[in-house]
Amino acid sequence: MEYEPIVLQAVAGEKYQVYAYFSDGTVRLANIEPLIQKGGLFSMLKEESFFKDRLTVMNGAVAWDITGTGDETKCLDLDPYEMYDTCPVVQDPLSDETA
Repeated sequence: MEYEPIVLQAVAGEKYQVYAYFSDGTVRLANIEPLIQKGGLFSMLKEESFFKDRLTVMNGAVAWDITGTGDETKCLDLDPYEMYDTCPVVQDPLSDETA
């Protein structure tokens, strides 16, 4: 059976980066800045406080709670399969261990 990537936790990093914690134990780092620069729906993430404060996990994916109501049908989310396949595996930034 092929692994179905499910995001369990999302943590905002510096400069529009997101650490995605997957159910297989990997942590992957995504740079969201190119999506923001393209405009469209992702342009609302340009405000740093909105980017960080609304970052969450919905439907097993990195998401932003656009309305602030927790409504999973009104979120902006990233495809967990795409993230799993294209984002590099990194060390957990919340870990106390030093590299």
